[in-house]
Amino acid sequence: MSGIVPLTHKGALRLREELDRLKSVERPKVIEAIAEARGHGDLKENAEYHAAREQQGFIEGRIQELEYALSHCQVIEVGKLKAGSKVVFGATVELVDLDSDVVVTYTIVGDLESDIKQQLISVSSPIARAMIGKHEGDAITIQAPGGSREYEITAVRYLD
Repeated sequence: MSGIVPLTHKGALRLREELDRLKSVERPKVIEAIAEARGHGDLKENAEYHAAREQQGFIEGRIQELEYALSHCQVIEVGKLKAGSKVVFGATVELVDLDSDVVVTYTIVGDLESDIKQQLISVSSPIARAMIGKHEGDAITIQAPGGSREYEITAVRYLD
């Protein structure tokens, strides 16, 4: 990861909360699990110890990633953007699939805060790149694994 990391205000808050939880809850819990596993004897054949050490590695890696991102981020106040109907970072965009008339809504966010289950898509994703710079009423084509899909942008909102 290098350079400036764009984040929405909500995304930055969620990452700070995750960092605080990792440092104050998860890290002490795994340190306690390691100490308990050490008490069981031989570390060479101690699966609990090795699992706890592996978990500690994941936690420490995520802490480093979050600390880096938060120290190198540019928090973008989406509610203050005055982009009108133009799609830019932070926009919540409603799309209609021109083949099936299915309506989908996505919010364009930074890479670290993307979560497709919550309709938060990364600014670097193919669908977001296809939408950036377009306006309400424009049609876009997205290359999907099953072929190209045509969508129309029906609404662009900037929510905080």
